[in-house]
Parts: sequence; C-alpha cells; structure tokens
Amino acid sequence: MNELNNREKELLKQIKHLLSLVIFLVLVIVVFTFINVSGIQDISRLLSLNQQHKEVKANLLNTINDIPAIAKSQDLWHAPEERELQNDANEAVLSYGRELISNTSVYFGPNGKLASISNGMNCQNCHLNAGTIPFGNNYGAVFSSYPKYRARSGKIEDIYKRITDCFERSLNGKAPDTSSKEMKSMASYINWVGKTVPKSVKPKGSGIYELPYLDRAADSIKGKILYKDKCQSCHLQEGTGQFNFDKTAYLYPPLWGPHSYNSGAGLNRLSRLAGYIKANMPFGASYNAPQLTDEDSWDIAGYIASKPRPHKVFNNDWPKINEKPIDHPFGPYIDRYTEEQHKFGPFKPIKKELDDLKKKKQASI
Repeated sequence: MNELNNREKELLKQIKHLLSLVIFLVLVIVVFTFINVSGIQDISRLLSLNQQHKEVKANLLNTINDIPAIAKSQDLWHAPEERELQNDANEAVLSYGRELISNTSVYFGPNGKLASISNGMNCQNCHLNAGTIPFGNNYGAVFSSYPKYRARSGKIEDIYKRITDCFERSLNGKAPDTSSKEMKSMASYINWVGKTVPKSVKPKGSGIYELPYLDRAADSIKGKILYKDKCQSCHLQEGTGQFNFDKTAYLYPPLWGPHSYNSGAGLNRLSRLAGYIKANMPFGASYNAPQLTDEDSWDIAGYIASKPRPHKVFNNDWPKINEKPIDHPFGPYIDRYTEEQHKFGPFKPIKKELDDLKKKKQASI
C-alpha cells in the first residue's frame, strides 16, 4: 500500500495539530515563567498550564496509537476486519466460535452453561482480543500451518488437537468433544482469522514476540518489584487476577495459583511468557508501543514463573529429547545444565552447547 487511506491522513493531520499545540503550550510556559519574576501569585496558573501540557501530550500519544498498524508496519500480519466476519456466508458458526473463545468460562468454566471443564479463564485471556492482536499470541499462522508436526507430541497434529491442548494445559481442564458443535465452531473461527495467509507461511506478527536472550538469568527479586509497580493493579498482589462484574469469567486472569494455567502450558516457558509480556503488558502497551524493557520483561516473567501453579504431568511430551526447547523447565535434557538454568537462564550457554552438538553431528554425517 503506497498511500495512506483517508482515515490515516486525517489521523496524521490531527497529530500535526496536536504537536503544534504542544509546542505552543511549552512556549507559553517558558515566557510566563520569565515574565513573572516573583512567580508566587502565578504558581497555580503555571501548574494549570503544565497540566494542560501533560493532557495534550497524552492525547497526542493516544492519537498516534490509534493510527492503524498498517500505516506503521505495512509488512505486519493483521486479522480480517469485523465486517468481513459479518458478511461471511458462515457468519453464524464463526460468531459462535469467537464467542466461545472470548467468553470460554461462561460455557465451560466452573459454572459453565454447557459443562464444567475448565479453570474459569477465557481463551482470550492468553489469545488477546480473540486471537487477533499482532504478537498477542494470535491465530495468524494457524490456517497456514496446520496440520503440522509438533515436537511436543512428536506427531502431526490438526487444529482440534491444538485446541485440546489449550483446554488441558492453559485452562487446566478437559477439552470438549472433537465432534461437538462447539469444537467445530472454535476451529472454524481460528482458521478464519488466518485465512489470508498462504499455506506454509508464518507471517510477521503472528504468535508471540521473540525476545533476545539475556547474558544473565531472569531475576525474580527485581521481577517482584516490577510486578508490584506494573502488574499488581490488574492481577493483584497474590496473582489471583480479577473477575468481571458478574463474576462469570476473569477480566484479568490469575498468573499463578490453583486457577491459573498449569505446568504443561506454553506460557510456563520463560521465553514465551517474557515475549508475551514485552509486547502486550502492562495495560495499554503494544508491540509498537512497549512500556517495558527486555530485561524488565524477562525479570517479571521470572517472578511469575517462580510462583506455584497446578502441576500436571504429560508423560508423552517431547518424545525426542533433542527437540525439547532450551527453556523447558523439566528434564531430562541432552545437555549438562540443570532444571534451574533451563527454567530461568542464562540460556545463551545452553544454546551454544546445543548448537555445537548439532554441528558435530552434521560434520559426522
């Protein structure tokens, strides 16, 4: 796309206007300060102008963030627009699938309408905005890649197996029957979200943001301090999360404890959790407007990972040990490093050793 559409032009025009206003207010503050030598009787007016400046700056940032992402990153994957779903011939099935993903607990939570087979979290507590946000653990690459080989099971899996995994691990429960209307509706919606992506292509912006490894382990002590400042207002001090108004589901999900995802979930891997935090947290952050540094994200993830959660054993996971991820927190491993280091890092030495092993193996063939 070589030119911005009308809406984007209008937003850019608003930005220019707001920038001019910000500059004007700054000049007023400077002039006002120099003219009023005593400054005492005019302090309240000065503070008022300063507050206006802050409000204009905040509005400017909000306006910038409101620019469609395609105007900022034209090569990034974006979900189909709402009107496309409404105009789809399969709209009823797709809408039901999205409803199940958005409000999973209403249907399958402890007091679910259809069954009580999950921990009260919704799918979109992890797959933000029903799996449509860039780097928000979205569904952008599902249609293009499934069925596919997954090292965790060592098998070719279809989308139904993937949904089953989410119910059993992230929702710490049991999956709906594969042949049920609900399972088919969720699968249809998930495939629809990534419908424009060609087969075997993983688009930029799909899944979770990949953070570079640190030169040190994640620091859970620093993470605790950051958690209190950045996360506690939504997820609470004990990580229990907060329910919505009618207490049918979590508005802000529990990050640890008996109602959170279990030890077999993908987010129990530090790299997955840290990347997810970096691109989406705290509230208001996004992949193109992050509020945390890489180190902050790793340390918060380390603190969350240090807390207890439901432990569920999946005996058939990682049948080929050499395919196990570096940050999988449970042994056995093909390297000499401990579970502690595989869980919290540093990961660079592990990666180097595994890369060396691969090179030696290739050289011997």
